Amino acid sequence: MRRTALSTVLLVLGALLGACDSGAVSFADARALADGATSAMDGKAAKFVTEVTAGTMRSKSQGQARVAGAGTALAMTTDFLGEPLELRLVDKIVFAKVPEAAREDVPGGKPWVKVSPDGADPFSQVAGGSIDQLAKQNDPGRTLGQVRKAGTLVESGHTELDGVPAEHYRLDVDMAALGGDLPAGLSAEAIGELQGKLGKIPMEVWLDDAHRPLRIVLDLAPVLAASGVPDSAMARIVTSYSEWGTQADIQAPPPEEIGEIPAG
Repeated sequence: MRRTALSTVLLVLGALLGACDSGAVSFADARALADGATSAMDGKAAKFVTEVTAGTMRSKSQGQARVAGAGTALAMTTDFLGEPLELRLVDKIVFAKVPEAAREDVPGGKPWVKVSPDGADPFSQVAGGSIDQLAKQNDPGRTLGQVRKAGTLVESGHTELDGVPAEHYRLDVDMAALGGDLPAGLSAEAIGELQGKLGKIPMEVWLDDAHRPLRIVLDLAPVLAASGVPDSAMARIVTSYSEWGTQADIQAPPPEEIGEIPAG
């Protein structure tokens, strides 16, 4: 009877441990992980969904990304400030589709404008920084570049993600080592105010059998804690990638459709 009970316990423990097997994985450190995944993505496109949680605030974005060494191209829709907003990131320039109700502010009523965090036009001054961050937080190449620069591998193993075999990596990202290249969702001003209070931010990365990202999770709870927000508050960015190898012809809007809002 005891032997049967012991066998049952061992089977249960084996099943639990198998959910995240700590056997050998492809990459032994953060730099190798970043380099391997970046190489696997180069020249390929995927669909993505990003969910941002910060306390009671929820936001969701979705679209396509085409990754390349010269810069990732994105076409996405997000619920920015509760309203749907279409964005494109091409050649490191962010374009936003102006809601029809606001196109009277654009000369000629053109549907697209360029957006920059340091732009002089009213649209950029009000929302440029936020929109720029929205585009960047969906760029896996940028995130893996930060892992390479400031990441430390904490734990790794084999698991399944939504029924797909995956390698699972837990990392810490050293904020001081990033310098001005901050994770999306964080501004230099915010980090400056938390100087000395914020050390490392946890990150998780799941890779498929070709070493392409399936999911990247950035845990921003330490930022809330350093700001004095109760420990129970959750803040994280979860980006899930699918259909690597999909066709994605992502282009900048036609020049005749791009307007410029006069500087205020």
